[in-house]
Amino acid sequence: MTMKTWEAYALRYATVQRRPQENFIGADPHETAASMDYFVWFLRADDETILVDTGFNEAAARARKRTFLRCPVASLQAAGVHLDDVRATVITHAHYDHAGNTRKLLKTTFHLQEREMAFATGKEMRYRFMRHAYDPADICDLVYANFQERLDFHDGAYELRPGITVHWVGGHTRGLQIVRVHTRRGWIVIASDAAHYLANLRQRAPFPIVADSGEMLRAFDLVETLAESPDHIIAGHDPIVRSLYQPAGPADLEIFSLADVIASI
Repeated sequence: MTMKTWEAYALRYATVQRRPQENFIGADPHETAASMDYFVWFLRADDETILVDTGFNEAAARARKRTFLRCPVASLQAAGVHLDDVRATVITHAHYDHAGNTRKLLKTTFHLQEREMAFATGKEMRYRFMRHAYDPADICDLVYANFQERLDFHDGAYELRPGITVHWVGGHTRGLQIVRVHTRRGWIVIASDAAHYLANLRQRAPFPIVADSGEMLRAFDLVETLAESPDHIIAGHDPIVRSLYQPAGPADLEIFSLADVIASI
């Protein structure tokens, strides 16, 4: 089958201020605070749209003291995405900021690593350190989707569509997966939380929320191997996305085209 070329977009929907030690293991606590942005991503080719992650809602933002800018799902609709036509949604992992709002997507099939579901429903969730970033309601919604035959489990790497491959990396969670996409500027990697910030990867400084630090470090290597160049890596929460990539769509939605580079670093 002929490989497709996809348009790829990041949509910013929330933000929060962070201290350096909350973002990098071994950070200097005297450094100034940094912001963390929250994104969902969507991919388009021909008449198909594929979502990557589903974000969180306003109630979750209040509970976790995040600044909620816009509903990610409603924003997708405002950008012209017809939700009932979305047949595939990749859930990179089931943390609250990546796997909320799934009940608003009633026609899609969610693609998830089987080991992520096992982790999120398993014995390690008895420990607050492991469960803190999970919302049990989101996990239950994924269980409901499975009962509706709308959850596809994967074990390792797979081709979702021609021009889109998904790869298990683990590290941040047991089942974290990343998305490699063929665009008109080459192969990009949506790293999700394999690299919250580009600096995590480039400095080999793991993010402090981690299930397996060895896997997280090896994930950095795989991200770099899969991307066409360092400038083809899309970090999961890095505000630098807003200065590296061209805005696209309605200005009030904060959508960025990952194929249109403003600057490189």
